[in-house]
Formats: sequence, structure tokens, C-alpha cells
Amino acid sequence: MLKEQRRKARGAYASAVARAARQPDDTAAAAAVRSARSDYYAEALADYIRETVGRAPDLTPAQRDRLALLLRTPDGGAAA
Repeated sequence: MLKEQRRKARGAYASAVARAARQPDDTAAAAAVRSARSDYYAEALADYIRETVGRAPDLTPAQRDRLALLLRTPDGGAAA
């Protein structure tokens, strides 16, 4: 079952896609789709992370820092 925020984000995404389909030349509608898609996927990832962290054993500060780096940088800190 979807969490409330994720359900709302999915609805906003679907609405933006429908609006953009009716106005294919509208760049603002296309931007709204990209933004809504990003919001939806961020909520989906947040749900997954919460569930995974909830099942995991306690992490050390170094492990938490390494995992947080994956979210902060596009290459997961490989260039650092």
C-alpha cells in the first residue's frame, strides 16, 4: 500500500502527464511533468529507504556517511 505522500505525488504526476498530453507544444506543461516525476520518484525512494533502514542493523557513523554520499553526489563519491 502506498504511503499518503507517495500517493499524492503519483496523482500529481498523472495529472501533469494528462495535461501535457492535451498541450504537446506547451513547454511549461513538459516542465511540470519533469518536476512531478522527480517528486514521485523522490517519494518512492524515501519509502524504500525508510523500509530498508528499518530492517537493517545499526550502522556505524562511517557507514551512514558512505551511504549518504550516494545520495549527495551523482557518482556516489567515486571521484572524491
